Amino acid sequence: MDTFCSVIKFENLQELKRLCHWGPIIALGVIAICSTMAMIDSVLWYWPLHTTGGSVNFIMLINWTVMILYNYFNAMFIGPGFVPLGWKPENSQDSMYLQYCKVCQAYKAPRSHHCRKCNRCVMKMDHHCPWINNCCGYQNHASFTLFLLLAPLGCIHAAFIFVMTMYTQLYNRLSFGWNTVKIDMSAARRDPLPIIPFGLAAFAATLFALGLALGTTIAVGMLFFIQMKIILRNKTSIESWIEEKAKDRIQYYQLDEVFVFPYDMGSRWKNFKQVFTWSGVPEGDGLAWPVREDCHQYSLTIEQLKQKADKRIRSVRYRVIEDYSGACCPLNKGIKTFFTSPCTEEPRIRLQKGEFILATRGLRYWLYGDKILDDASVEVVLI
Repeated sequence: MDTFCSVIKFENLQELKRLCHWGPIIALGVIAICSTMAMIDSVLWYWPLHTTGGSVNFIMLINWTVMILYNYFNAMFIGPGFVPLGWKPENSQDSMYLQYCKVCQAYKAPRSHHCRKCNRCVMKMDHHCPWINNCCGYQNHASFTLFLLLAPLGCIHAAFIFVMTMYTQLYNRLSFGWNTVKIDMSAARRDPLPIIPFGLAAFAATLFALGLALGTTIAVGMLFFIQMKIILRNKTSIESWIEEKAKDRIQYYQLDEVFVFPYDMGSRWKNFKQVFTWSGVPEGDGLAWPVREDCHQYSLTIEQLKQKADKRIRSVRYRVIEDYSGACCPLNKGIKTFFTSPCTEEPRIRLQKGEFILATRGLRYWLYGDKILDDASVEVVLI
């Protein structure tokens, strides 16, 4: 009930602005098209409501739509949970293990990271998702994952309706010649005739909705399996990357140490319960976390500090030789640079000839790193 009330009040009506973004517009558009066309096809041409099966099928379609939208809006409006502004650990000595965020004027709690899009430090940040125009993190990880599960299931049901509608409506209209197949798009030869004939426009709309449903099933289904893989290990996408960098750091310096991820409870079921609960409220407060016996609360943050220092050592300093406007896909830098632009919403920083950057990693045509201003680096830059 508390979750439902938070959705109704939105806590802050400014959250409604999240809908005014290409991600939610496309996502809600796909949901609306697939749901509407599935209901229309089912009632008018495939499985009428006056039959028991048709009624059950229609209720299931409505049920899919409601559950998908409920979890989608939960993930969007409840949000991931943010580290309180000005937060610091209860024990002042623990601050030596934490990074300080100048934007939030607070220490970054364990498992939290600063999101440039949200402009806040996010508790247990997994990633910033453009489809919900919000971060996926501590409070909304379960709702987001349920949305990734329900959307493909609903689309599979809708795709079945689309295929069966086209099959039943076109079955008696196919005329096979020696070299061609002709389709008669007149009214169906069945009794009783449908109220609205299944014409060319209906066929085109159904085929388009089928394409959306299949594409969504594949794309969102893959995201669901990726999320479940890291949830069962009690990780986030960012923490998986940190673990990879930890192993790379140990191998690079040939150190006699083994990195142990501190939040893996040793059981998939225990890891699963860290995100999914019967009450819908995740365990803990988002600031402190249970850890393995051989680790402590700041094991991961200490590793992040080591990687930050290592990043400075292994970075390469470059001097800018051409002006760059900061465009997402620059047309004046060559066709290959244009088409290999990274698929990320991270801002591209405007550069001028003679400035310096500190590159931490790079692709063939793009570099990732820090822009240096007066011996101080600011923001991640893509050039």
